[in-house]
Parts: sequence; C-alpha cells; structure tokens
Amino acid sequence: MCGICGIVGFDDRTLLKRMCNVIYHRGPDDSGIFLDRNICMGAQSLFLTRKIRQPIRNEDGSLWLVCDGTIYNFQELVRYLESRGHEFYTNSDIEVIVHLYEEFGNFCVKKIRGTFAFGIWDGTKKKLFLARDRIGVKPLYYVIIGNNFLFASEIKSLLQYDEIKREIDTRALHYFLTFRYVPGPRTMFKGIKKLQPGHNLTYKKGKVKISKYWDLSYSPIKESEKYYIERLQELIKESIEIRLRNVPIAVYLSGGLDSSYVTGVISNLVDEPIKTFSVGFGVERFDELKYAKVIANHFNTDHHEFIIESDAARLLPEIIWRFDEPIADPAAIPTYFISKEAKNHAKIIFGAEGGDELFGGYEHWKIMLMSRKYLKFVPKEAIFWFANKLPKFLLDKFFMYSSVLGEEGMRRFSDYLLSMSNIGKSYLSIISIFDEKERNELCINKTGFKIAKNLNDNYFKNIDSNNLLNHLSLFEIKTQMPDDLAMKWDKMLMTFSLEPELPLLDHKLMEFSATIPSSFKIRGLTEKYIFRKLMSSFIPKEIVKRKKQRFFVPIDSWIEKDLWDIICQIFSEQNVRSRGYFKWNYISHIFQNFGKSKLYYSRQLWNLLTFELWHRIFIDSDNLRRPQSILKRALL
Repeated sequence: MCGICGIVGFDDRTLLKRMCNVIYHRGPDDSGIFLDRNICMGAQSLFLTRKIRQPIRNEDGSLWLVCDGTIYNFQELVRYLESRGHEFYTNSDIEVIVHLYEEFGNFCVKKIRGTFAFGIWDGTKKKLFLARDRIGVKPLYYVIIGNNFLFASEIKSLLQYDEIKREIDTRALHYFLTFRYVPGPRTMFKGIKKLQPGHNLTYKKGKVKISKYWDLSYSPIKESEKYYIERLQELIKESIEIRLRNVPIAVYLSGGLDSSYVTGVISNLVDEPIKTFSVGFGVERFDELKYAKVIANHFNTDHHEFIIESDAARLLPEIIWRFDEPIADPAAIPTYFISKEAKNHAKIIFGAEGGDELFGGYEHWKIMLMSRKYLKFVPKEAIFWFANKLPKFLLDKFFMYSSVLGEEGMRRFSDYLLSMSNIGKSYLSIISIFDEKERNELCINKTGFKIAKNLNDNYFKNIDSNNLLNHLSLFEIKTQMPDDLAMKWDKMLMTFSLEPELPLLDHKLMEFSATIPSSFKIRGLTEKYIFRKLMSSFIPKEIVKRKKQRFFVPIDSWIEKDLWDIICQIFSEQNVRSRGYFKWNYISHIFQNFGKSKLYYSRQLWNLLTFELWHRIFIDSDNLRRPQSILKRALL
C-alpha cells in the first residue's frame, strides 16, 4: 500500500527524495515528505479505496506518521478515539495510529489489528518510534551510521545514503546457504537490520531500544472436533471479510487446500464471480492446474491460467533487484508472473500463505513426528541398515521426493535418521540447501557458528512428542514466514503496485490455531486433518482427499535446458577463485555429479546463482539508481 523511509540525525531533502524515488513502485499515486530540524520522513502512497496523503499528523502537529499497511479495525478505533476527544482530519484508516500513540504511547500497537510497518516522529520527546506487524507481512529495515538513523520499506532505499558501506555479513551468508534466505534481524548487508515481526523500536538521543509487543504462545486446549471446525470457519471468514474492500480483487489459486478454501469463502461473500489466477510449468510432476480448474469451475470464478517456460529463469536478476536480498525461493517467479498478469484486473491479490504453518501441512514435520514416534527405541545400527536397505518406492511413501533428489537425497535421509536425538541437526538435515558438512567444503570463510546449536538453544528446548509440532511451527512462523514467504508476496506484488492480502496470517486466527492440539493437525499419515474436516462439506472431495503435493518449480529442467552454459561461465574456476567466497573444489563437485542428483544440486546451484547475481547488482555496481542497466549487465 505504501513505501516509507526516514532519517534522524540530519535533514536532507535531496537524499530523502532519492530514497522515495527508488521505492516509487510501492506507491505511485502520491509522494509526500515531512522535514524538521534533524528529522525527515517520506512516503510513496498507493490509493486503493481512498486518497491518503502522507505523512499524517495529529491535531497540533507534534506527531508525524508514515505507514505502509492497512488497519482492519480502524472504524471501532475511530469511535473510541473520538469518544476520547480526538479529532480526525482524514478518512484514512492509518490516521488512528497517531491518535492511539497519543493515548497509549508505545503500547498503541497492541490495539491494532492489521498488517503494517510504520514510523512516528514524536516532536515533543524528540523520539522516533517504529513498529512492524505481528507476523511480518510488511517489511521494515533500519541502519545506524554514526549518530544518524535511517529506516525504509526496502534496503535499496537505505542504500541511497552513500555513507552506508555495502559489505557482506559472513554469518548471514551461512544462514542463506542453509535456508535460502537470511532470518531476521540480520540481512545480507553488514549493519542493515530488519525490525522483527511483533517488535517495536525507539530511537532517541542516539540510543536504540527494541521491545517485543506480541508473541505466539502454544497452549493446546481439550475441545471437541466440532468446536475446532466451527471456530476455525468463523475466524477464517471474519479474517477474509475485514480484508475485502470495494476495489477489484483476485485470488492466487494454486489448486491446493488453502487457496481452494480461500477462493470458496471469498466467492460466497461477493456478488460477482471473482478472478482467479493459476500457473503451470508444462511439467506433469509439478502441475496442479487441473486441480485449480476443479475449484474455479466449482465456484464459477473468472479463471486465468498460463504456463511458465524455462526461459522465465532469466528474470532472476529482476526478481533479485526487487528483493534487495538474495532470497533463493524459485516460487518468486510464478508469484511475479501472476502479479504481472493480475495488475490489469485487480488492485488486491489474496493468497493463502500460512495454512501449512497453522494446520500442520509440511511433509518434513510429518517425517519428524513419525520417526520420533516409531524409531526412538531402535538402535542406531538398525536405523543405519534401515536407511540403506529400504527400497526407493517405499522410502518415497515415507519421505516424499527422496528418490527424486537422487543419491544425495538418500544420504540426507540417512543423516536425518542417525541424528534424530538432536532436533536442530535432524531438522537441518531435511530442509537445508547446504548442510553443515557441505558448507564447510564450500565456504572459504568459516564462522565457527553452529546453526543447529542455535536452533536448539533458541527454538527447540524442552521438546517431547506432544509439543514437537508446536516448536517446528513456531520456528517457521518466526523465520521462513516473514523472511521468505511473506517477503515474496510483498516484494513481487508491490513491483506492480498491487496490495497483497494474506487472511490466514491474521493474528487472531494464528492465536486460535495455537490452542489446537497437534493430534488435530497431523493424524497418522494425514496432514492438515482438522482443516480437511472443515473443508469436507464445502470443497469438492477430490481436492479435500488428494495427497498433498508440494509446490515445486522445475528449476532442475530450467538449469539443464536454459541456464547451464550461463552457470558454467559465471562459476568458472577463475571467477570462483577471484570472487573469494567459495572453494572451487566443491563447485566442481556439483558440476561433475549433477546428473546423479539433478534436483538436489539444482537447489544448490540456484542458491549460488542467486547470491552471485545479487552480489553483482548490489555490491559490485556503483549505481543503484538505474536498475535496468544493472540487470542487463548481471548476466554478461
């Protein structure tokens, strides 16, 4: 809905304008700035249902606000604030924030139901107050340079300040190689931080104070299946209703459970057929278009679908420019394509991110639950034999895509079974792009930092069979959700000035999901048990009962058909050695063994390619204000 930026420590209209201009795509309808002594803030605004001129002030002009986001409960807040004597000069939902701040100070965020990233300058206290929504749907970055503090919706806005050194955070690089994204508060840039979801920040007299105002707490309660179904139906419907506005909307319909249900609920709430968009890849093992068509026909949507060809991978530099950071999620490409197609049909795109985290939908969670339940008393020697002797077709029943990942996928599964007593290590053996051994073989600069130990110390303490699923869910909600999945939605849609709406990430819905026992989420071999139950009378049975199909982008065939020569050129021995981050021996190992484990090594090559292109665009280049010329050079 907006792009925001600001500077505390000096006021520089020219710099502020540059910071706004580079995020123009986030809000092309209006540009506004506030300047005072040693403070300036700017906003690029996108008008959806009403014209909102930013920055916004309070009654006496002592408070100034820039905000990217939407406040869903603003009408009830307006009524309350007016009863307290506050006067509103706009019909904007975000104006409530300055008045809430007058009433409650830093605790104002607790009153808000919405997705947001905002900054308030308190002229009386000479204090900057920043806050980010509970789940991290909206991004917010900051950096401290000497006595100066800068913040923005995107890193490229911060980088307009020439005093910021564009250097790599080595530990962040190791995180990226593991997860394909950098978990907050770090970014790949040394010194540039993300404000974490559910946190606020105060900057005053050169000092930063960060506080957590919200956290997700798992406290399962014993209720009937009927209770959970009815309450979930109510909360999901409510979450969607408050996000519907009087503008054209569309839904990203993948054909999976989550997007099918969101499509159905919206269809029942509006009068006209909604627009739905789906993508395929022309590869049968990855194709869900037939399932999307079933839902589109069932709810009579205005359905659009298209096939993404292998040459779409050449969009990677453009996508990296939009991300600011290296995020090696191939699903960004279909999200980009859908956004580009939908921009002529809608202003808001609904997605279904969050269903797996809320209702127990990930395959690796099921693997960890089952193996700990059935193999915890089996001697390691027997487990090793089991891992190496189990036929591939049986292994695929237990560990989806193991045989597709080839020899290295089988090795990873063996590593997982042998490390089950160490939750962090076993988790990483399943999900990491480069495991610890591979990172040590790849990276020249070793940090000595153990990612598995960090996970155990911070996320996986005091685990038993009853709460393992909760710990896994919480970890991914705090890391993958804001730093990969939600980031993908924000950055790809805002490229085309579209507003993302993710109703399954509503914090009230998430808080309720945290009260549902694990046995209602994953039951035996059935993931999303309770969610399937609530869908059963509403969604066609062939969708409800179908086995979960992970959303895969065919990067293995893209690399083989369209990118192989480019990758070999980019990662030549001379280039790898001169770059100085990675060892040639491991890169050479990938090239030599690619045919044995294509999908496995494709994921690693995609990570490395993403990092290299990001480096050329953001570190090597002297000019960050002309992205097109940078992008053209990136693949030379």
